[in-house]
Amino acid sequence: MVHGGRLVAQALKRHGIDHVFTLCGGHIQAIYDGCLDEGIRVVDTRHEQTSGHCADGYARVTGKPGVCLVTAGPGITDVVTAVANAQRAGVPMICIGGAGPKALCDMGSLQDMDSVTLMRPISKWSVQVPEIRRVKEYIDSAFRIAQSNLPGPVYLEMPLDLLMNWHEDEDPITAPMPPPRPSGDPQSIERAVALLKQAERPSFIIGAQLRWSEDREIVRRFADKVRAPFFLNGMARGALPHAHECSFTRSRKQALAESDLIFVFGTPFDFRVDYGRPGTWNPAAKIVQVDLDGAELGRNRAIDVGIHGDSGLVLAQLLDAVGQKEVPAWLSGLRAAEDKRRGKMKAEIESDSDPPNPLRVCHEVGKRLGKRDVVIGDGGDFVATAAYVIPLEWPQLWMDPGPLGTLGIGPGYAMAAALARPDARTVIMYGDGSFGLNGMEFEAMARQKLPVVAVIGNDASWTQIRRGQVAMYGEERAIATKLEYTRYDQVVEALGGRGFWVERSADLGPALDAAFAAGVPACVNVKIAGSDFRKDAISV
Repeated sequence: MVHGGRLVAQALKRHGIDHVFTLCGGHIQAIYDGCLDEGIRVVDTRHEQTSGHCADGYARVTGKPGVCLVTAGPGITDVVTAVANAQRAGVPMICIGGAGPKALCDMGSLQDMDSVTLMRPISKWSVQVPEIRRVKEYIDSAFRIAQSNLPGPVYLEMPLDLLMNWHEDEDPITAPMPPPRPSGDPQSIERAVALLKQAERPSFIIGAQLRWSEDREIVRRFADKVRAPFFLNGMARGALPHAHECSFTRSRKQALAESDLIFVFGTPFDFRVDYGRPGTWNPAAKIVQVDLDGAELGRNRAIDVGIHGDSGLVLAQLLDAVGQKEVPAWLSGLRAAEDKRRGKMKAEIESDSDPPNPLRVCHEVGKRLGKRDVVIGDGGDFVATAAYVIPLEWPQLWMDPGPLGTLGIGPGYAMAAALARPDARTVIMYGDGSFGLNGMEFEAMARQKLPVVAVIGNDASWTQIRRGQVAMYGEERAIATKLEYTRYDQVVEALGGRGFWVERSADLGPALDAAFAAGVPACVNVKIAGSDFRKDAISV
């Protein structure tokens, strides 16, 4: 006989979970006890939002769902943002929430609330586990649902009396199964291949769903044969080397306007691609959309071929059918435009001005990255700059919140990455505003010996918002967007890490080297100069 918390831990262990993330609470203590017996590391944070971001980040790094444990009431409301972020980004995670004893439900017990209803709109499945004998069954279902089709979060509520009760330590009925990943319908593949063979100016957008494909190398093999411009976003970054002739980052607007055929893999027609509207997109272009969510096909604009499928599997099907394709003549012209735009960045990247140029800061970080290092973007303007400047190649990994645009994800993603890849280094590219949301997590990192390096682009402003605010309303009416050049490096030192304050370009490299060598959480707080690199960017 074992208690319910032990049954939870046993079920998690069966699914390969070796870390869970939490902020302590009385309603979920039995699960901690079970994790000790099952050899699962319990990683504690200073805010439940971070626990949820840890689970999200763990999934992004490992490819399997992350798990967070939160206590009842405000513990659950605190994690809502992280669950919503995972849902919008299509990331599989399991959130287990505590609750008062079922016998006292709706009687006003401590932290009593209807968390199942609260979580329902932002999760794939939100349910209370009804009795102790069904704990393993529900956890198995949670993992299956979280990973099937378009991945996403699942919420399981577990009342206190269920976790404290006792039940037979019985063997599971079935073994965990790999998540189903659909390949494309043969007729749809045939139509897409016919369009690709006829196209003279094809281009490809590859989105974050590529992360859940078994074969991440398919993008490189495909690009080597079907030589066309590829634009990678989110967790697809790095699937093509930055130096590959088909890897483009600065010419997407031109490509969308000129292409006669556009493939869109695993990313929606949302604000990031102007909803697929004419003006940005060539109105005469044929569109092939591939998505794990069949309901997403054709949303916001008409398409010519819709394929419900896994990005990697569909790319493999297309490659088998189309084989080698001649290099489109327009590729060289687009490459020239791309190189010209990248060349405009060069002066800022090489600038020795004081304070340091933000592009220079990002470039210096990129020069120091190893082959398996993880880069996390937590912020607005500075992070968007980093996304263009830092070259990545798988198994290096870029993680940002995704289309919900959640700030404060950095510490949670970083803790998960540091635990999942202890042989690599984890870097947070931070806006100075974002640091304020979950900066106390550096205490949790220091205490649990996670040597994360934070690089803050400190311009004493919420610049991504302020730039447009000033343009629309004028400097004198730009309110609530100005900060101070705060010494966040000293905050990190006070929490048990190392801190470095940089105001001169000459000091930037030595500070980064010292931070990477510190062996404890470190913060390189860089006072950055202004830049027009993102002057036309919008924040809505």
